[in-house]
Amino acid sequence: MTKKVTFSDIAKYTNFSKTTISRYFNNPDSLTLESRKKIEDALIALDYKENKVARSLANGKSEMIGIIIPDLFLHYYSQMLYCLINTYSKYNYKFLVFVENHDTNKESKYTKEMNYIKELMAYQIEGLIILSNTIDSKTLSELSIPIVSIEREDKYISSVNSDNYAGAFKATNLLIDNKCDILIHINTDVAKEIPSYKRIEAFKKACKDRNSKYTCYLSHLGHNFEETYINMSKLYDDIEKNYPNMKKGIFVSNDTHANILLNILIKNKKKIPDEYEIIGFDNSPISVESIIPITTVNQDINKIADTAMKLILRQINSKNRGNSVKLENITIDTDLIIRDTTS
Repeated sequence: MTKKVTFSDIAKYTNFSKTTISRYFNNPDSLTLESRKKIEDALIALDYKENKVARSLANGKSEMIGIIIPDLFLHYYSQMLYCLINTYSKYNYKFLVFVENHDTNKESKYTKEMNYIKELMAYQIEGLIILSNTIDSKTLSELSIPIVSIEREDKYISSVNSDNYAGAFKATNLLIDNKCDILIHINTDVAKEIPSYKRIEAFKKACKDRNSKYTCYLSHLGHNFEETYINMSKLYDDIEKNYPNMKKGIFVSNDTHANILLNILIKNKKKIPDEYEIIGFDNSPISVESIIPITTVNQDINKIADTAMKLILRQINSKNRGNSVKLENITIDTDLIIRDTTS
């Protein structure tokens, strides 16, 4: 069995003190380039394997960030999680992830999410990136940890959000330009303080500006494919009943639901885009992989993830220097990606 190399072994090899070796790992800039080179050569010669757990206990830096995400059913969230985790090679931070429990009881859901945060903090995470809306931003701001949110209520915390209004406005106007007789928006019943509410707001504004007939279906559709398919099928039946012989322009709040609706329309032999036009939101992989590529509003998920990491690292560095943390709320541009579900 290979003997584990210790700081004492490195000190003996280099003729430095153990304090100097410790400084190399925890504050390398305090050493000269010559000393650092000598220690680096020793690490290679001794085949040193760093004990990161011991190091984090010694310097209080775990190099870990917590993530709380609502679900992995919607392709937007799974893609966002992938992009966040993929920043490891750039920023050298690892991640601990909790996926929100879909408890219908709000009080129970709140308690569970607070327990997630306590668990993450017990692992000495240095920051938290949160995408769920269960806990209000005022409560989150009172936690002694850097926090950045993505697409959630953010009055008291730093955040990164897409320009939901501009994206939805462009999507709605395209459906109007394409001579749809009835404009329909499908979304959850979003609270006004949540950034994605602006999709509803922009849809209504565009329709009113151009005197277009419109309606909104705002309800929870489900946390999995089976539940969502059933609810979307009922919604389709309602649309067929209420708007016969009309060209329907449907703006859906995300690509996952847009793809499920598209499958229902194809199953019912509806002509796309002659009878129905569909626009999703996210530009997640499912939008281009679907049987008919879906027109969608592009959120730059890679840029959102990278910006969130930059924000959280600025907060971590400020905290480590004993400085106050500056709140930053950044909006990322959106654009319309036109594919085959619109004229």
